[in-house]
Amino acid sequence: MTDRVLAHPWRFAAPALAGAYAAAIALAPKPAVAFALAAPLAVVPFAYWAILQRGRWLTLFFAATLLLPPLPLALGNSGPHPAVVFVMLGLVAGVLGFGEWRAPAAPLNRAFGVFFLILAGSAALAMLYSGAAVGLGSLMRVLLFGISVYVFFYAAYGPGSCEPQDIFAQTRALYWIAVASALFACVDFYFQFPAPAGFGAQFIWLQSGVYRRAQGLFYEASTLGNFCAFFLTMIAATLLAPREQAPVPRRGLLLGGTIFAAALVLSYSRGSLLNVLVALAVLVYLNRSRIRLGRFFLALACAAVAGGLALRALLPSFTGAYLMRVSTTVEYLFSETEGLLSGRVASWRAVLGFLAQHPWHALFGVGYKTLPYSDYLGRTVITDNMYLSLLAETGIVGLGAMVWLSLQILRSARRAAGSPDPQRRFFGSWMFAFWAGQMVQMFTGDLLTYWRVLPLYFWVLAVAVRHEHSVS
Repeated sequence: MTDRVLAHPWRFAAPALAGAYAAAIALAPKPAVAFALAAPLAVVPFAYWAILQRGRWLTLFFAATLLLPPLPLALGNSGPHPAVVFVMLGLVAGVLGFGEWRAPAAPLNRAFGVFFLILAGSAALAMLYSGAAVGLGSLMRVLLFGISVYVFFYAAYGPGSCEPQDIFAQTRALYWIAVASALFACVDFYFQFPAPAGFGAQFIWLQSGVYRRAQGLFYEASTLGNFCAFFLTMIAATLLAPREQAPVPRRGLLLGGTIFAAALVLSYSRGSLLNVLVALAVLVYLNRSRIRLGRFFLALACAAVAGGLALRALLPSFTGAYLMRVSTTVEYLFSETEGLLSGRVASWRAVLGFLAQHPWHALFGVGYKTLPYSDYLGRTVITDNMYLSLLAETGIVGLGAMVWLSLQILRSARRAAGSPDPQRRFFGSWMFAFWAGQMVQMFTGDLLTYWRVLPLYFWVLAVAVRHEHSVS
């Protein structure tokens, strides 16, 4: 017996290490040190639990992005976000399930890959023209966009596509997480809580005072508005689907729709409102053969009036200002364009003037997401226009790749919307309508930089298109 033990001393390595680790925790000089040493004992089992089911980390990631604020650290615009931890777990899950990846050479997949590679290559130009600090920031924003690309491939063709779970149950959980996030945004606007971390300086001037626009737990109000537009589109797609194919009951849709609509209005985002209107028009077109338009628009008008009356009762001065803002935009859009677009036209003119004087930059650009942080154009510029930003920062090649990707998203989602599978049909209709509105809203915002909500959008796209291609 003793000879066997001496011949294989490595058998006692794990118990010896565990004992030594426990002794180190017990003998730690301060409680903080003991806590730091003991933390891995909780983190490792949690990480194992998170990746045990291949889609679990995704739900945790979405919950973190929607319900947690950034950490109050001086890094980036708003500080690092704890959701990145779940991305790392997702990468581990992808490696562990390496044999389950099946990505066909479909046009949509190629469009994703080409666009991401162009963005990554433009980071080198950012370093060349604007220096290492701006170039590193460009690379980090490319990687943040890469999270969305990874979520799409993981859920569509990777281990996440093989989960035998009820996809409607997961959608229901995400819906209520989103409702909680939008509800906090409404409460935050009403009470004007201190911002949890860095935030965009977006304010509303009313007779009763100056208020920060509703942003919830996001960096800026436009992200909140875009996020609300996404779920309002989902609610409309659900209401137009057969009742037995709805992931959320009608009462839940009514409650959530009220909260999302209120949060969108409080975000003061006109582009997001336009997004919703375009998405609704697309959904009506998709379902034109089976809906009564009069009843649909009557219900829509009643919901809008009820929501407006509720907001007017709670926030009378704000409601009047918002209605004035929308009506003024419609009335003077073409005669007073520059004033109505909050200075965007001046920024667009500056970017186009630079490209006219330096036409060679229109080919490959000056580096992704450098305009707001570099004075290479003579000053920093916030374009609030995804198309023009990509033209200046990634050139014609980047802009063309993004348009190609968007068209492939619409094409794939439209095909899924016509599928006989009710789940694919629902998610395809949702994504097709929303992305049509998204392409319109891109004229007023850099929507592809909303990295905390973009993965959720691409997850819906992945659910719509997965299992469409058989890979041998």
